[in-house]
Amino acid sequence: MPARAIVIGSKAIIYDREEGNKLFKKFFGKPFASSKPKPDRDYDPPFVLSLYEALYLCQKGELVPVIEGRESSCSDLEDYAKRVVPRFEERYAVYRDLRDRGYIVRSGMKFGTDFAVYEIGPGYEHAPYVVRVVRRGDVLDSVEIVLMGRLSHSVRKRSVLAVVDVERSVVNYLVFKWVRM
Repeated sequence: MPARAIVIGSKAIIYDREEGNKLFKKFFGKPFASSKPKPDRDYDPPFVLSLYEALYLCQKGELVPVIEGRESSCSDLEDYAKRVVPRFEERYAVYRDLRDRGYIVRSGMKFGTDFAVYEIGPGYEHAPYVVRVVRRGDVLDSVEIVLMGRLSHSVRKRSVLAVVDVERSVVNYLVFKWVRM
Protein backbone atom coordinates (compact mmCIF):
# COMPACT_ATOMS: atom_id res chain seq x y z
CA MET A 1 0.00 0.00 0.00
CA PRO A 2 1.46 3.40 -0.94
CA ALA A 3 2.28 5.96 1.74
CA ARG A 4 0.02 9.00 2.05
CA ALA A 5 1.89 12.30 2.07
CA ILE A 6 0.34 15.63 3.01
CA VAL A 7 1.76 18.32 0.71
CA ILE A 8 2.49 21.56 2.57
CA GLY A 9 4.43 24.33 0.85
CA SER A 10 7.54 22.84 -0.72
CA LYS A 11 7.46 19.64 1.36
CA ALA A 12 5.47 16.41 1.67
CA ILE A 13 4.85 15.00 5.14
CA ILE A 14 4.28 11.33 6.00
CA TYR A 15 2.67 10.68 9.39
CA ASP A 16 2.56 6.88 9.20
CA ARG A 17 5.46 5.43 11.22
CA GLU A 18 5.81 2.18 9.28
CA GLU A 19 5.60 3.78 5.81
CA GLY A 20 7.91 6.64 6.81
CA ASN A 21 10.59 4.31 8.15
CA LYS A 22 10.30 2.02 5.12
CA LEU A 23 10.95 4.95 2.76
CA PHE A 24 13.66 6.45 4.98
CA LYS A 25 15.58 3.16 4.88
CA LYS A 26 15.57 3.55 1.07
CA PHE A 27 16.94 7.09 1.55
CA PHE A 28 13.74 9.01 0.85
CA GLY A 29 12.94 11.86 3.22
CA LYS A 30 14.04 12.08 6.81
CA PRO A 31 12.48 12.17 10.25
CA PHE A 32 11.55 15.70 11.26
CA ALA A 33 12.81 15.46 14.85
CA SER A 34 16.34 14.25 14.08
CA SER A 35 19.10 16.43 12.63
CA LYS A 36 21.44 13.56 11.63
CA PRO A 37 19.32 10.42 11.51
CA LYS A 38 21.00 7.05 11.12
CA PRO A 39 19.60 4.88 8.32
CA ASP A 40 19.77 1.67 10.35
CA ARG A 41 17.20 2.57 13.03
CA ASP A 42 13.51 3.42 13.25
CA TYR A 43 12.13 6.88 14.01
CA ASP A 44 8.83 8.39 15.03
CA PRO A 45 6.90 10.46 12.49
CA PRO A 46 6.55 12.89 10.91
CA PHE A 47 8.88 12.24 7.98
CA VAL A 48 9.64 15.13 5.64
CA LEU A 49 10.21 14.65 1.91
CA SER A 50 11.13 17.12 -0.80
CA LEU A 51 8.68 17.49 -3.67
CA TYR A 52 11.30 15.80 -5.90
CA GLU A 53 11.19 12.73 -3.65
CA ALA A 54 7.39 12.84 -3.40
CA LEU A 55 6.87 13.02 -7.17
CA TYR A 56 9.42 10.28 -7.81
CA LEU A 57 7.74 7.97 -5.29
CA CYS A 58 4.30 8.86 -6.65
CA GLN A 59 5.39 7.91 -10.18
CA LYS A 60 6.77 4.62 -8.81
CA GLY A 61 3.43 3.87 -7.12
CA GLU A 62 4.86 4.19 -3.59
CA LEU A 63 3.19 7.45 -2.53
CA VAL A 64 -0.21 9.13 -2.78
CA PRO A 65 -0.03 12.93 -2.49
CA VAL A 66 -2.71 14.77 -0.53
CA ILE A 67 -3.01 18.36 -1.75
CA GLU A 68 -5.43 20.76 -0.05
CA GLY A 69 -7.10 17.89 1.80
CA ARG A 70 -7.76 15.58 -1.16
CA GLU A 71 -5.87 12.64 -2.62
CA SER A 72 -4.29 13.80 -5.86
CA SER A 73 -2.62 12.37 -8.94
CA CYS A 74 1.06 12.50 -9.78
CA SER A 75 0.34 15.07 -12.50
CA ASP A 76 -1.48 17.24 -9.93
CA LEU A 77 1.60 17.01 -7.70
CA GLU A 78 3.89 17.89 -10.59
CA ASP A 79 1.76 20.92 -11.53
CA TYR A 80 1.74 22.02 -7.88
CA ALA A 81 5.53 21.61 -7.58
CA LYS A 82 6.15 23.65 -10.74
CA ARG A 83 4.21 26.51 -9.12
CA VAL A 84 6.03 26.48 -5.77
CA VAL A 85 9.60 25.31 -6.54
CA PRO A 86 11.75 27.43 -8.88
CA ARG A 87 13.20 25.48 -11.84
CA PHE A 88 11.36 22.35 -10.68
CA GLU A 89 11.06 20.84 -14.16
CA GLU A 90 14.77 20.71 -14.97
CA ARG A 91 15.80 19.89 -11.41
CA TYR A 92 13.32 17.02 -11.26
CA ALA A 93 14.60 15.65 -14.59
CA VAL A 94 18.07 15.40 -13.00
CA TYR A 95 16.73 14.02 -9.70
CA ARG A 96 14.79 11.28 -11.52
CA ASP A 97 17.69 10.40 -13.81
CA LEU A 98 20.16 10.08 -10.93
CA ARG A 99 17.73 8.04 -8.81
CA ASP A 100 17.02 5.75 -11.76
CA ARG A 101 20.79 5.22 -12.06
CA GLY A 102 20.92 4.10 -8.42
CA TYR A 103 22.28 7.25 -6.77
CA ILE A 104 20.91 8.79 -3.57
CA VAL A 105 20.00 12.44 -4.17
CA ARG A 106 19.65 15.05 -1.41
CA SER A 107 19.46 18.83 -1.28
CA GLY A 108 22.76 20.51 -2.04
CA MET A 109 21.74 23.80 -0.46
CA LYS A 110 24.45 23.71 2.22
CA PHE A 111 27.03 23.39 -0.57
CA GLY A 112 25.51 26.14 -2.72
CA THR A 113 24.38 23.63 -5.36
CA ASP A 114 21.12 21.99 -6.37
CA PHE A 115 21.92 18.47 -5.15
CA ALA A 116 24.39 16.45 -3.11
CA VAL A 117 24.68 12.95 -4.57
CA TYR A 118 25.68 9.75 -2.77
CA GLU A 119 26.71 6.37 -4.12
CA ILE A 120 25.99 4.46 -0.89
CA GLY A 121 23.92 6.87 1.19
CA PRO A 122 24.01 9.54 3.88
CA GLY A 123 25.10 8.13 7.21
CA TYR A 124 27.40 5.69 5.41
CA GLU A 125 29.56 8.12 3.42
CA HIS A 126 30.02 11.78 2.62
CA ALA A 127 28.44 12.81 -0.68
CA PRO A 128 31.13 12.43 -3.35
CA TYR A 129 29.33 14.75 -5.80
CA VAL A 130 27.63 18.14 -5.81
CA VAL A 131 25.39 18.88 -8.79
CA ARG A 132 24.33 22.15 -10.35
CA VAL A 133 21.43 21.96 -12.81
CA VAL A 134 21.16 24.13 -15.92
CA ARG A 135 18.89 24.07 -18.95
CA ARG A 136 20.43 23.38 -22.33
CA GLY A 137 21.02 26.77 -23.94
CA ASP A 138 21.53 28.64 -20.65
CA VAL A 139 24.50 30.98 -20.73
CA LEU A 140 27.05 30.25 -18.01
CA ASP A 141 29.52 32.84 -16.86
CA SER A 142 33.07 31.49 -16.59
CA VAL A 143 33.19 32.85 -13.03
CA GLU A 144 30.25 30.56 -12.12
CA ILE A 145 32.19 27.53 -13.31
CA VAL A 146 35.31 28.57 -11.39
CA LEU A 147 33.20 29.13 -8.25
CA MET A 148 31.66 25.65 -8.65
CA GLY A 149 35.11 24.13 -8.87
CA ARG A 150 36.51 26.09 -5.93
CA LEU A 151 33.54 25.22 -3.74
CA SER A 152 33.60 21.52 -4.58
CA HIS A 153 37.37 21.40 -4.04
CA SER A 154 37.06 23.06 -0.62
CA VAL A 155 34.47 20.49 0.52
CA ARG A 156 36.29 17.60 -1.23
CA LYS A 157 33.58 16.69 -3.70
CA ARG A 158 33.44 16.35 -7.44
CA SER A 159 31.53 19.15 -9.08
CA VAL A 160 28.97 18.08 -11.67
CA LEU A 161 27.12 20.28 -14.13
CA ALA A 162 23.86 18.61 -15.21
CA VAL A 163 22.64 19.98 -18.54
CA VAL A 164 18.94 19.31 -19.15
CA ASP A 165 17.14 19.32 -22.48
CA VAL A 166 13.58 19.29 -21.10
CA GLU A 167 11.89 19.04 -24.51
CA ARG A 168 13.81 15.86 -25.40
CA SER A 169 13.97 14.51 -21.80
CA VAL A 170 17.76 14.22 -21.98
CA VAL A 171 20.25 14.91 -19.19
CA ASN A 172 23.99 15.18 -19.87
CA TYR A 173 26.62 15.47 -17.15
CA LEU A 174 29.94 17.31 -17.08
CA VAL A 175 32.18 16.27 -14.18
CA PHE A 176 34.91 18.64 -13.06
CA LYS A 177 37.98 17.31 -11.30
CA TRP A 178 40.86 19.26 -9.81
CA VAL A 179 44.32 18.17 -10.94
CA ARG A 180 47.75 19.20 -9.67
CA MET A 181 50.13 20.38 -12.36
